[in-house]
Amino acid sequence: MMMVSDDCLVECNIDDSDDDDGEQVNTPPPPPEFASKASTPAPKPPTPPVAPPTPESTSPVSRDPNNINQHLKVEVSDVLAEPSTPHSIDQVWIYSVTGFESTRIWTYRCLSLLFAVPFAFLCGVFIAVLACIHVWVLVPCLQLSYTFLPCLRSLCLCSLNVFVSPFCSSLALCCSQIAVSLSNKDWSQAKDKDAV
Repeated sequence: MMMVSDDCLVECNIDDSDDDDGEQVNTPPPPPEFASKASTPAPKPPTPPVAPPTPESTSPVSRDPNNINQHLKVEVSDVLAEPSTPHSIDQVWIYSVTGFESTRIWTYRCLSLLFAVPFAFLCGVFIAVLACIHVWVLVPCLQLSYTFLPCLRSLCLCSLNVFVSPFCSSLALCCSQIAVSLSNKDWSQAKDKDAV
């Protein structure tokens, strides 16, 4: 293993301070045995700081990413339309379209101002109640039933084997000695009685 002598080491000062005065630290060149044979390019002059980019208008955030309310996208042409031959004055058509769009937009904004926040509040409360019931009532009851059902099953089987099974066995033994036999003679007598 080869050791590097101390005269080959280069000392570099590292400054971690955030205040950058634009000064460049000049480091001494490496010793000749470690220098590269290729010529090094000249250092580039420092670039002036670039102004932060101005915010551009971004596209509006999609408030319906799953297209739940696709059926509510109504255009003027879906409601108002004139045939090609009898049509009104151009200004009447323009004002009608403008009136339709303005009324639709402002009515929606006013109604949403009145109803959106309270209804969103109610929906949030409803979802929170459902989540609470699911987390604190439904799932624990299911887990407890999965835990205790085998115990209840064995308890029911034990009580059946102790109380019901002996009674049914005794009743079956008592009834096993009963024999019913029918002969044609008994059958014909029963027929004659019915005929009379």
